[in-house]
Amino acid sequence: MRSLAFAAALLLLAPAAPRAQDAAALYGTHCAQCHGADRFGGAGPALLPENLERLRGPQAIETIANGRPATQMGGYADRLSGDEIAALVAYITTPPATPPVWDMAAMRDTHWVSPDIDRLAAAPVHEADPLHLVVVVESGDHHVTILDGDRFEPVTRFQSRFALHGGPKFSPDGRFVTFASRDGWITRYDLYSLQVVAEIRAGLNTRNLAIADDGSVVAVANYLPRTLVLLDAATLAPRTIIDVADAAGEARSRVSAVYQAAPRGSFIAALKDVAEVWEIPIAARGAQDVRRIRTGEPLDDFFFDPAYRTLVGSSRGGSQTVVIDLDQGQEIRRLAMPGLPHLGSGIAWNWQGRTVMATPNLKDAAVSVIDTTTWELVRRIPTAGAGFFLRGHEGSPYVWTDAFLSRNRDTMQIIDTRTLEVVRTIRPEPGRTAGHVEFSHDGRHAMVSIWEMDGALLVYDAATFQLVKRIPMVKPSGKYSVINKITRSSGTSH
Repeated sequence: MRSLAFAAALLLLAPAAPRAQDAAALYGTHCAQCHGADRFGGAGPALLPENLERLRGPQAIETIANGRPATQMGGYADRLSGDEIAALVAYITTPPATPPVWDMAAMRDTHWVSPDIDRLAAAPVHEADPLHLVVVVESGDHHVTILDGDRFEPVTRFQSRFALHGGPKFSPDGRFVTFASRDGWITRYDLYSLQVVAEIRAGLNTRNLAIADDGSVVAVANYLPRTLVLLDAATLAPRTIIDVADAAGEARSRVSAVYQAAPRGSFIAALKDVAEVWEIPIAARGAQDVRRIRTGEPLDDFFFDPAYRTLVGSSRGGSQTVVIDLDQGQEIRRLAMPGLPHLGSGIAWNWQGRTVMATPNLKDAAVSVIDTTTWELVRRIPTAGAGFFLRGHEGSPYVWTDAFLSRNRDTMQIIDTRTLEVVRTIRPEPGRTAGHVEFSHDGRHAMVSIWEMDGALLVYDAATFQLVKRIPMVKPSGKYSVINKITRSSGTSH
């Protein structure tokens, strides 16, 4: 296979400004059948700049030239010259002349409901405890494994939509799990009968979804188009499209994420481009029903206190963390946190009689611990490197963190929640990326992803930190315990 260095050389040798009509013709001949004439996607993923954030320049050239492992994407090096491949890359990474539209009619055209939806199995067709299941997203070949969380054995494995993005969400009873793909596909899956029961495309570039506390509504956060979509949770039938703009209706915004605010009976949305936080009633019919909380700058990463009265937010470009009282609808505190906290991975626990929250930092080798009453920084715990995930469980005195964004990305560290000290450093598989811990339903085991194509899910004894089992998987990214999620365990994200 040609190297990325060779691909980079092709990029440098390509014409500075390939003719748009030539690139469009190449696309129509070689790409449109799988990726759609409008580049919105089809059998293959959408080829729009927002969807290609992680596949730019030499990597895109490498993919077109030599294909993509574990997909239907074959290589074109034997049919296209280096100049033609570079022209195609320039074409697919340029926004369309007309902004893409994905309206109610387009959504309804993609909506599908299983004919079996009214006669699904009354009880699980498998022997695993349905509340102890763990849903594992294998990003390497776009599959999902349903794992028995007691025996740590796969129950089933099925193909997912391309590039699932954001954590899957569960119905209140834990029976159904709903997934969002980067290309906007929303899929509802029955964990009893082990089948897809409904699907719809709610956008062209989607960040995540949330399910209302009563299980009635799914909210979908989109980058493209700039909308927030509400769906009927049972069938995924579209209810409402909310165009996302500031109060004056002038500045449009991408939606970074949407969250279920269970005690409030609403959704909370983070906006990428507008200095507002939105609270959306689950029965909202449009932007007129949205409660807008003004902020000093756009905040696109959130943590909520357990009661959902307080929101902690940060922006990717700022060094300040903002504390907002959701009841009052106003900012009450700012904290200097220059390490770029990953608040979406924040967790909480009781320390010395008070609730603290902790977050890894994307640009600093430390975990920050904050008192949620005074909103003072309690401790900065040095770690092996900048991390992405932090997880714990009420049944364990330890939390686990990674160094995912550093040269020590093969390292996991275990912090004692009583002393706020690192008590153990392990390298699960030296030289191979480790990350995203999730605990079992009882807190007795911690599951770690080896984030490689020939990767694995590693199961550890959470008390002794000894490896219990290795389950081979294809680049497992996230794993999600049904009961931990539906009970809103303080040790995991919601």
